[in-house]
Amino acid sequence: MNTTEALIAGLKLSPRLLSEFVGEIPPDKMEARRRRDAWTIRQHVNHLAEVQPMLFERLRRFRDEPAPDFTPFAPNPEGAESGVGQGTMQEALEEFRVWRERQIELIHAFRPEVYRKLAHHPEYEIYTPGILIRHILSHDHWHMHRMEELWLVHDEYLTTL
Repeated sequence: MNTTEALIAGLKLSPRLLSEFVGEIPPDKMEARRRRDAWTIRQHVNHLAEVQPMLFERLRRFRDEPAPDFTPFAPNPEGAESGVGQGTMQEALEEFRVWRERQIELIHAFRPEVYRKLAHHPEYEIYTPGILIRHILSHDHWHMHRMEELWLVHDEYLTTL
């Protein structure tokens, strides 16, 4: 299995990992605001669901455009509060799963030359489809790590951003 195949396997697992992980968290912890500047667990889950269409669009642009020019994405600093963010946890988890399946289907349709494309992204020195795929998986796990901290870590050990 090459690196790209391993990353895609990780992307396939993320919806299940997220859903099972969130299922372990007591409901009364979902809305707890541990710090003034930190999102709640619910906001992290909703954010993960809400960014999937944007990530799908980036993947599509890599497939369809010779050299995409991307704009940085900046989430609402107050938390994921639009679209699916107003729905239930189950709706957010389902939205995440559905969009992830679409992403994986699109990635599987990439021709080899797609992986050689370079895009412009002002935040990164280089931006390729492989970097984006790795970024998507890292983003999933970063938010899951933050949720685990919000659930389990004592206040004095919470990560400060």
